[in-house]
Formats: sequence, C-alpha cells, structure tokens
Amino acid sequence: MPNKQKKGKKKVAAAPLAAKKVEPKKVVNPLFEKRPKNFGIGQDIQPKRDLSRFVRWPKYIRLQRQVAILKQRLKVPPPINQFTQALDRQTATQLFKLMDKYRPETRQEKAARLQGRAEERVKGKPDAPTKRPPVVRSGVNTVTALVEKKKAQLVVIAHDVDPIEIVLFLPALCRKMGVPYCIVKGKARLGQVVHRKTATCLAFTTVNPEDKAQLSKLVDAVKTNFNDRADEIRRHWGGGVMGSKSLARIAKFEKAKAKELAQKSA
Repeated sequence: MPNKQKKGKKKVAAAPLAAKKVEPKKVVNPLFEKRPKNFGIGQDIQPKRDLSRFVRWPKYIRLQRQVAILKQRLKVPPPINQFTQALDRQTATQLFKLMDKYRPETRQEKAARLQGRAEERVKGKPDAPTKRPPVVRSGVNTVTALVEKKKAQLVVIAHDVDPIEIVLFLPALCRKMGVPYCIVKGKARLGQVVHRKTATCLAFTTVNPEDKAQLSKLVDAVKTNFNDRADEIRRHWGGGVMGSKSLARIAKFEKAKAKELAQKSA
C-alpha cells in the first residue's frame, strides 16, 4: 500500500515586527516593603465603615424619627401645620436681641435686691418698694390672660411645643383679639430669655421709650407674615409626602397603564 502523506496545518504568517515600546522599570525602594493586608477572619483589623444603619438606637431617638416620618406621610391639618412656618432668621435675630434687653431678674438678683431693701429698713430708713421694670412675660396662662385683656403688644410662640395642644389655640385667639403674634424656632431658645430650660410662649407688654420704634418695626413685619395671612394659613394643609418605595410603585403602575393605553390605541 502506498504511504499516505500526512497533511500538516498551515502556519499563519507572523505579523511584521513592530517597534516594541520599552516600558521604564519601576524603581522599588528597598526601605519600603509591600505588606498587603489580609482581611480574613482573625487577621487584619477591618477598615472603619458607617454602621449607623445597623445601630440599635435608643428608644427616644427612634420615636423622634418615627414622629418626623409620620408627620411627612400623614395629612396635617392647617392649625397644626402653621407651626412649621417660623419667623425668618433675620427678623428672629432682631426679636431675640430686643427680648434679651427685657429679661426678668434671676433668683439671685431678686434675693440681692430684697437683701439690700431689708438692710435699708434695719438702718431706720423708710421702706421704698422698687418699681417693677418692664420685662417679657412668660407662660401660656399668663400670656393668654394678657391677650384676652389686649395688654400684650407682641406674642412670641415656640414652634416645637410638645404636646402641641398647649399652644394650639393661641394663634387663633391672637387673630381674634387683634394682637400681633409670631412663631419662632426653639422652645429652648425662648427658655433662655426667661432663665428656664424651655418656654412655650412669651409676650411684650411695655417697653422703654427708646425701644418703641424697634418694637413697632417688628410688629409690622410680624403682622405681614402671620396676622395678615390668616386665610392662606387656614387653607394650607401639610404632610402627604410619600416615601421613595411608594412613589416607585405608583410610577411603575402609571407606566404600565400608559403602555396598555398605547397598545389599545395602536
């Protein structure tokens, strides 16, 4: 039998020689060794990560956050929603500067005043009671009585009173009696004025002659922002903001609905 010649594979011609790029060698400093980290169990310490999502927060913090979310989700009626609209920063700064001038005396100051008065009486001098200086009045009962008697020139209410029912009626009462009122941020900030931890509301009754012009400016600004906007405030509801998951679900439903209508029309 004739020998069969084995057919070999055809060799593909080699590519023409191209000028090879000579890469410069990296100079390795012998003083610095490579020490790659091993993040396996029982090995190197893991890098710091933001674990706030997995923290078991204290109950009061969880309640605060849940309340904030619920206020966004639920529809908030206008009488409650008006407390989210506080006085602007610039006007509030001027207001607090004026209130700081009319801070009531502390217990120590009162004790020192009475001590001095008692010493004068011991010396044989006639008792001369000091005239009460003009100060801001605090407390919801006191302020309510002043508004009802129309003695309050300006009422300042905190936006974060809890429970809100304590001061819920006050804006409506001020509007009815024609007393200028405003809502400011921070019951703690109001409390600082009257040497307490917190205060629900404060009221100006009288001021010194040199501060009357400043008070009238503040009253005009406050009336424009709060008293004159009564109808708008009465109509404006709050909340009703849905979460990202709910919005995504509604968007998906609307998209499917639009696609179905497009198919029907085609």
